[in-house]
Amino acid sequence: MFELSFTLPVEPSLLLLLCGVGLIAGFIDAVVGGGGMLTIPALLSAGLPPHVALGTNKLAATFASSTAAWTYYKKQLFDPIFWRQSFLATGIGAICGTLAVNFVSTELLEKALPLVILATAIYTIFSRFPSEKSLSLPKSGPKLVKKQWLQGGILGFYDGIAGPGTGAFWTVSSMALYKVNILLSSGLAKSMNFTSNFLSLITFVMLGHINWMLGLSMGACLMIGAYLGAHSAIRFGGKFIRPIFVCVVIVMAIKLAIEAW
Repeated sequence: MFELSFTLPVEPSLLLLLCGVGLIAGFIDAVVGGGGMLTIPALLSAGLPPHVALGTNKLAATFASSTAAWTYYKKQLFDPIFWRQSFLATGIGAICGTLAVNFVSTELLEKALPLVILATAIYTIFSRFPSEKSLSLPKSGPKLVKKQWLQGGILGFYDGIAGPGTGAFWTVSSMALYKVNILLSSGLAKSMNFTSNFLSLITFVMLGHINWMLGLSMGACLMIGAYLGAHSAIRFGGKFIRPIFVCVVIVMAIKLAIEAW
């Protein structure tokens, strides 16, 4: 427990490649989510065992999600007080999911996941959402609290037990549940992603499943990519986010379908 690995298992040239992947993944993750599609295969290609690759990815992803979440907050596109119930629900869900990972069969989930992710793309293409100029939040009340706990609990649990597509699920479900625009949904998604990433990271640290050298190196590049991605999304709005979102989730669905089927 608390085993720390600082050994660098790759050549400098491969480290530079991994950092480049991290930069691109951070940008994509800040805009629409799905950066793990790039970083996890890259870490596996560096020769890391799967459990260490997942833990190292959580370390790097925490850097990216925290940077993106802070950027949306500073631009007043996320209100942590209003979404405090979502924080609690996501945190509890993530802890439960991480603890359950050794006891729950994910075979059915892996087969169904590509279809669910593809459905989010179709929903985004054909649904109408509030104008980007409208930054109004949903009305407070018991119904809102129930929605927050249901959404946060399910997606937090999913991120703890699996993870692919969590950011996309947060973005689409928030637009559907709360009728907020895509920028507010993205701000909420990145903040909740950070919550579940951080709590899962603590578990991986306790288990010693992290290569700190690679995780910190990629994390720094992910932070830069996340900073650029979040500012681009905020500056250019939904016309910039939607096409990227749809393309990323379709690619994600195809990739997961090939792996599962």
